[in-house]
Amino acid sequence: MPASFRLKLSVVFTSYSLLLITAPAHAAGFALIENSASGMGKAFAGAAAAAEDASTVWFNPAGMTYLNEKLDGKAQLTTAAHIVSARTDFTDKGSAPPASLGAATINGEKNVSEEVNSFIPNFYYVRPLNETIQFGLAVNGPFGSKTHYEQDWIGRYQATETDLKTVNLNPSLSWKANDKLSLGAGISAQYIEAELGSAVDSVGACRKIATAVATQTNSTALIDYCNATYPTAAQTETDTQALVKGDDISFGYNLGLLYQPTKMTRLGLSYRSKIKHNLKGTAEYQVDPGLLPVIAQTGINTFERRDITSSIKLPDSLSFSLAHHVNDRLEVLGDVTWTRWSNFKELVVSDATGVVTSVQENWNDVTRVSLGLNYKYSDKLT
Repeated sequence: MPASFRLKLSVVFTSYSLLLITAPAHAAGFALIENSASGMGKAFAGAAAAAEDASTVWFNPAGMTYLNEKLDGKAQLTTAAHIVSARTDFTDKGSAPPASLGAATINGEKNVSEEVNSFIPNFYYVRPLNETIQFGLAVNGPFGSKTHYEQDWIGRYQATETDLKTVNLNPSLSWKANDKLSLGAGISAQYIEAELGSAVDSVGACRKIATAVATQTNSTALIDYCNATYPTAAQTETDTQALVKGDDISFGYNLGLLYQPTKMTRLGLSYRSKIKHNLKGTAEYQVDPGLLPVIAQTGINTFERRDITSSIKLPDSLSFSLAHHVNDRLEVLGDVTWTRWSNFKELVVSDATGVVTSVQENWNDVTRVSLGLNYKYSDKLT
């Protein structure tokens, strides 16, 4: 299951939000490996060396040379779609409320089960340009996350909705240097879109505004109004809903090498660069009606629609793969892929006034190892 990508909003008198990206202990972070139908069948073992179909454009563009030899100079189109169904079961066992709520008791569902389904398509195309150079195009979604909780669950002040999508457009070229060595390179244009929602306690917001006004005017009229309108804090019925949206297009590159020491063995090395996204978007709110008189009277509105910016580094990766034919029917495959998630050190969110918050992340690098076999039962079935 992809890790969660969450938003946390904490309303105070002088700043409006805190954007927080976190993830459970999943080694993949929010990277999606579901980028090839043929690769899924063998856990992506040998992905940078196998060059079975046009998806090699993504996993190692140098493999287009080997694929071209199998296709006898013809073009190939490969496309697939994956459906990822993720289920989350949550049971509250006495968790503490956010610091902004003080000692308030949050009402809401303490035992919830949520299921989200995501559609992940991919498209790959390879075409020879001449005897030594091939062109390829990859279109897929290498990163993403989706979670959903109802607005009455007890963790709604951390997150209710998360929807992170990426679309990567990656044209590449491969060059056959000699009978044993091929090289490949490509450029990626990657679009990212994030939509993050959570609830905000209207009671706390009302009392903070009223207290600030009372300090300046020595009048407790607004405090009395807040206490009468909101006798109890952290109630589902009186929450304000927050939604943050942002998107960006940024660029990266990938490099590949395919070496074939014998007719039975291929070695593949593939590198994909990091991509830094600078997201621009908005923070929007559905304000509880009880707050509207306070906002109208004081002119203090911490829930105004506003522009925000944030940046995130999506990691670079390095893969080494082996594909070895034991005989005409059996092929052994292996892969080691390292991903530099340690680039994700912090998340900074800003508005027109400057930095709103800086959240330390400090993720760790991860290594994935996979082994697999291809057995050719017949000319039509592997």
